Amino acid sequence: MENFTIPCKSSPPTPILPSKLGNPSEFSLRHAKPIISFSRKTLPKFTDTHLNYLCKNGQFSEAITVLDSIAQIGSKVPPTTYMNLLQSCIDTNSIQLGRKLHEHIDLVEEINPFVETKLVSMYAKCGFLDDARKVFHAMRERNLYTWSAMIGACLRDQRWKEVVELFFSMMKDGVLPDYFLFPKILQACGNCSNIEATKLIHSIAVRCNLTSCIHVNNSILAVYAKCGILEWARRFFDNMDERDGVSWNAIISGYCHKGESEEARRLFDAMSKEGIEPGLVTWNTLIASHNQLRHCDVAMELMRRMESCGITPDVYTWTSMISGFAQNNRKHQSLDFFKKMLLAGVQPNGITITSAISACTSLKSLNQGLEIYSLAIKMGFIDDVLVGNSLIDMFSKCGEVEAAQKIFSMIPDKDVYTWNSMIGGYCQAKYCGKAYELFTKMQESDVHPNAVTWNVMITGYMQNGDADQAMDLFQRMEKDGKIKRNTASWNSLVSGYLQLGEKNKAFGVFRQMQAYCVNPNSVTILSVLPSCANLVAMKKVKEIHGSVLRRNLESEIPVANALIDTYAKSGNIAYSRIIFDTMSSKDTITWNSAISGYVLHGRSDVALDLFDQMKKSGFEPNRGTFANIIHAYSLAGKVDEGTQAFHSITEDYQIIPGLEHYSAMVDLYGRSGRLQEAMEFIEGMPIEPDSSVWGALFTACRIYGNLALAVRAGEHLLVSEPGNVLIQQLMLQAYALCGKSEDISKLRKFGKDYPKKKFLGQCWIEVKNSLHTFISGDRLKLCSIFLNLWLQNIEEKAKTPDLCNELCVEEEEEEIGWIHSEKLAFAFALSGSPSVPQSIRIMKNLRMCGDCHRIAKYISVAFGCDIYLSDVKSFHHFSNGRCSCGDYW
Repeated sequence: MENFTIPCKSSPPTPILPSKLGNPSEFSLRHAKPIISFSRKTLPKFTDTHLNYLCKNGQFSEAITVLDSIAQIGSKVPPTTYMNLLQSCIDTNSIQLGRKLHEHIDLVEEINPFVETKLVSMYAKCGFLDDARKVFHAMRERNLYTWSAMIGACLRDQRWKEVVELFFSMMKDGVLPDYFLFPKILQACGNCSNIEATKLIHSIAVRCNLTSCIHVNNSILAVYAKCGILEWARRFFDNMDERDGVSWNAIISGYCHKGESEEARRLFDAMSKEGIEPGLVTWNTLIASHNQLRHCDVAMELMRRMESCGITPDVYTWTSMISGFAQNNRKHQSLDFFKKMLLAGVQPNGITITSAISACTSLKSLNQGLEIYSLAIKMGFIDDVLVGNSLIDMFSKCGEVEAAQKIFSMIPDKDVYTWNSMIGGYCQAKYCGKAYELFTKMQESDVHPNAVTWNVMITGYMQNGDADQAMDLFQRMEKDGKIKRNTASWNSLVSGYLQLGEKNKAFGVFRQMQAYCVNPNSVTILSVLPSCANLVAMKKVKEIHGSVLRRNLESEIPVANALIDTYAKSGNIAYSRIIFDTMSSKDTITWNSAISGYVLHGRSDVALDLFDQMKKSGFEPNRGTFANIIHAYSLAGKVDEGTQAFHSITEDYQIIPGLEHYSAMVDLYGRSGRLQEAMEFIEGMPIEPDSSVWGALFTACRIYGNLALAVRAGEHLLVSEPGNVLIQQLMLQAYALCGKSEDISKLRKFGKDYPKKKFLGQCWIEVKNSLHTFISGDRLKLCSIFLNLWLQNIEEKAKTPDLCNELCVEEEEEEIGWIHSEKLAFAFALSGSPSVPQSIRIMKNLRMCGDCHRIAKYISVAFGCDIYLSDVKSFHHFSNGRCSCGDYW
């Protein structure tokens, strides 16, 4: 290591003079001439006293006039008087007078390093760091005080890297920091995470025997802890001869920032045992850490303990609780803390107000937001840009765009977030024209649009249905805006096209972004995956999965959850299970996704087993879990167990059942043929049944041949969805079976108020990477007599005696001369290939009829293939002559 401890010889002091009196920002050296002049006189004592008097009383203009007079008579002022004048400029932040004093520096009797150092301090403390640096660099001799002044100036301006650079220059100049300067340099090292410089300073402090100073030791410890080098920090802390509250706070804070809250708590307890009572700072550090780690309940308990120890929470304590609970989706409790804070007489700061307003925004609670807004006005926070930005966001998201505009116009110093919030507000309110006007004004202002601004505009146009304008902005972003498109820019297009129903365009953009070497993130994956959750998109799901693996996104729980769900819905429950089993950490949604996947595939036994494992693993079921579990018991025919599960929702988990749970219960009773119990259950419901509840009963009545109850359920369906022509069609069939000609006439008259629609079955199948569409009755797709004969042959072989009591009430009738779309798809997939495919995947727009269901079961046996078919009612997996729906759909 270079030896910095040997000081170099310094040159004699040289006065620093402005090169032009009219332009004191430019500096140059004027060499002092060793000539003794007898024409200049020493400043009389009374004049020196008078200058000090003027300086003390703030009469700086008069002091400058006196200096002008002194210059005219050729006299000089003592260095101390000149430095007093400079100090007065510092105290009053008067840079103008400071510059005039600099012009008169030649009046000083002896320009020594102390005078020059004071001049550096004057420029730096008045906020003119560049001028201070020019004076500093022009100095021939720089001592410890000079370096301290310059380092202090950079610290005040938060130029951390420059402080470290000055430290190395100072060492090369042979000047060593003292115990007062060491902590300042270490502070800069911590803020710019310069570990190497910290280690060097540490070694110098040891060699200079400064480690006996606790102030220096605490600074070294703080840097190691702040930079996350906990091994070094802990070793240094354990070897300290003397430790105070600052030492303990530093090491506890280090563990908190690293997320090691348990060790932080142990140190916290050890601190008290060593006789140092934790102060407010220590408590706040620990409370803030737990809030950031989402341990809000622990943070609340710590706050109670703090108060029991006689320490009153301050604004930072309350703000930590308010922001912590708000960020962890506990908005109501966050606002409760805000109210308690005000009742405790603690005055909020700007961050407190911002956090509380953000909680109101998430809850869309305009009334509470207005109360906090009034408080912000009373306390003078309305000019605070952070508060203003949060108010714009709140008013925009609560639909009060005019109020947001008023706040926007009141903020004097708008930043990029202010503009973005207002532009986003207009976009959200579908005022894309106004948003674009503001976007144009922003481009002409001092604050230029950033990537977020462009993305907000692109998203706004997409949400407004104007994909062409959104694409135009996307293409102009780099050319006109000089802003590089990021992942969020591409995500705006992907999610926008998906919202507009343009799945192919969305997937095209997804592929294009990867071609441009833009890495998809979890938002991209979570946007595009749900669009592939169907039986004809398996290859796309695998493509997205490959992208997930290449970007190392599989460890993100939401992405893994989405893959489990999508694979199940696209017919590959085995892949879902592999992802589930390989996840290192799971959440409740993970378990729900796996359980619902097995329920979808008719595997109630596995779903119920997973439910038991979920509870044993410590995960608490939620609303979604119970809806799936009741369906699983329904599939298994376990009515009593399903009923018990329904009652436990309220009794054991204090969850209020929703319509999805009531619908599942009707399905539970109906699937087992207990139709009267299903009807009694509906009549006893505490909430109004919807179409899902009556639809479940109608299905049960159709399967078990209870025509009277089917008509009753159907009539309720007509009331729930009077414009649903499909329900009208089903009811016409039901009335015809009952012989109710009057009701048929009424229904036909009733149906005249709604547009008539002919429901044609339509299905989609993917064969050899191409998607084919079939419509009922469309024989042109078959294109040959051979395929027609093939279908006739299959239908003849698949005929079985009709032994069930099922009512022939269907959404789609197979009229003479036409064939249902799924039969056409079966023929196309099986007769046009030299080998039988292992699996056939079909999507249909209507409920599958009983005859097609029977044909599918026969084909799965005769050809030894699996058929996956999803219709609007159910998911069917035909294998070896059986269907996963249990012939109930």
